[in-house]
Amino acid sequence: MERGRSIGTSTIIHCDGISKIFKTPEGEKRVIDNIDLKVRENEFVVVFGPGQCGKTTLLNIMSGLEPATSGTVHVDGKLVTGPGPDRGVVYQNLALFPWLTTRGNVEYGPKVRGIDKTERRRRAQYYIDLVGLQGFENAFPVKLSGGMKQRVGIARAYCNEPLVLFMDEPFGSLDAQTRYLMQEELEKIWEKERRTIVFITNNIEEAVYLADRIVLLHNCPTSVKAEYTIDLPRPRDYLDPEFLRLRKLITASMDMTL
Repeated sequence: MERGRSIGTSTIIHCDGISKIFKTPEGEKRVIDNIDLKVRENEFVVVFGPGQCGKTTLLNIMSGLEPATSGTVHVDGKLVTGPGPDRGVVYQNLALFPWLTTRGNVEYGPKVRGIDKTERRRRAQYYIDLVGLQGFENAFPVKLSGGMKQRVGIARAYCNEPLVLFMDEPFGSLDAQTRYLMQEELEKIWEKERRTIVFITNNIEEAVYLADRIVLLHNCPTSVKAEYTIDLPRPRDYLDPEFLRLRKLITASMDMTL
């Protein structure tokens, strides 16, 4: 088994003092409390914590889809003030365009950005092949299984060739067998196509299987409780004693869901 490709030394994502307060009918609710976080080039970071602790809100702020109440996010040294092509996002609910085929969905981003047809078709086919959807280029989403739709979503995000991929529980709605398969496939894609990934989950096995580093969050209002470097050979074995030890250690450290 291999350790995988090396992580860069440069910081690609820098969250500095991120806080988020929502205004509700009952008053202000602090969801995120002063988070500092750095992610290095090519690193696979899993943000892990209890359900409804603020993980998705943090991801939305990092990706530029939502403003922080205070604090800043820089990606590749540039201040994040909104969405940008250097940041791709994959959600659990993919919202594929139902009127577009697999190819149409995958090449949509480059098309909007004005990339010529020949280049975007070449790029789309490369990523369709990479995620194992050869032969389904002309299939519409209604004809695809849940796992295949997630593959389309991953290919669509990669086709924009972003610097960073943010993934918000992308496999959470899949059955257990398909989820394990997609974890394996994502790891293979990540090993081949170098991208920095920030992955949100509340599944501890998924976290240990995928991560170079796990960032454990407190319950809401969330802040960083602990970080764990996962120095296990890839591909990982769910029954490896060290895998089981880490799973138990991190689970025991997690706040109880309110």
